[in-house]
Amino acid sequence: MTAELASIIDFIRYGASRFAEAGLTFGHSYDNALDEATQLVLHALHMPHDLKPVYGHAKLTAEEKTKVLALLQRRIDERVPAAYLVGEAWFAGLSFKSDPRALVPRSPIAELIESGFEDWLEGREVYRALDLCTGSGCIAIAMAAHRPDWEVVGTDISEDALALAVENKQRLSCGNVEFRRSDLFGGLHGEVFDLIVTNPPYVTHDETDALPPEYAHEPELGLRAGDDGLDLALKIMRDAPEYMSEEALLICEVGEAERALVELLPEIPFHWIEFRVGQMGVFAIDRNDLLAHHEHISELADARG
Repeated sequence: MTAELASIIDFIRYGASRFAEAGLTFGHSYDNALDEATQLVLHALHMPHDLKPVYGHAKLTAEEKTKVLALLQRRIDERVPAAYLVGEAWFAGLSFKSDPRALVPRSPIAELIESGFEDWLEGREVYRALDLCTGSGCIAIAMAAHRPDWEVVGTDISEDALALAVENKQRLSCGNVEFRRSDLFGGLHGEVFDLIVTNPPYVTHDETDALPPEYAHEPELGLRAGDDGLDLALKIMRDAPEYMSEEALLICEVGEAERALVELLPEIPFHWIEFRVGQMGVFAIDRNDLLAHHEHISELADARG
């Protein structure tokens, strides 16, 4: 077999075919077998992720073939997300260290960051921004990198995730972001932000229990969020106004829990964001709308304990 496989393209094609045959699940940075095979092959060869196509026909040495095949086989046998195998994930054009201390970076919020939130800030001045449930720090660091004039704070309840976030801050030499341990807003008393962005856990109990093996390598703390996936989102909506400036905006990702949220709070004017690939369960809402419906939001959030 190794004699029949010669070039980089050969091994990428072979890896993708093997992944499809093995029934692997994709959803951690890449959503298909071909892209994941490309990532793994190039990593094993110590080549950049954006290698020019002209090099695709370059032939591998016998030693390189062995290393590539071993990495592809690990992906099949261990069902570990490719980002964990290579220790890297790309988000908003930046390379982040990725390991099981936090979820693999993959939020559609990256698109908003790269565009400067231009369609949503609508002239609002942002001086301080908060990334709640920061995990690996990807959203906070990306905001800080794309908007060096902002002061950015990232918080998480997990000490392991925060340690990874700090490593990513150092990796990307980003000085206008800091990380703190906080259970949602619990460690931010008295602070005010002009923009709050959050990608909290939003997977239901049933969905978490049924996730493919790849997701078992990620911290469950970053996924599970109650029977309808809204345990944390409702608490964030309840408490956010206290930490928002007068014209501040909250942007929150709830994924598949979007339907449950609309059914619980049909009276709230959520603005569901359209991305290049369509709507993906991310809403924007301003402080005044949260305050106008605070009583109902609080009732629902308080019932979650």
